[in-house]
Amino acid sequence: MAEYGEWNAKGATLSDVTAKKEYGVDRDFIVKGIRVGKLEYRQGAIWGNPYLRILWSQRGV
Repeated sequence: MAEYGEWNAKGATLSDVTAKKEYGVDRDFIVKGIRVGKLEYRQGAIWGNPYLRILWSQRGV
């Protein structure tokens, strides 16, 4: 489980959209990682568009 402060550090998270652009992984791959417990996430929305935030430190898990 990530520390609360880890979520607030600048550059500590990336969105599912950024993960797709930079690493070529789709949202389904991220959701599978969340379901098996390998990734922690938080939900967000910008202008009504939902996105997932995952911790940068867990990207290689």
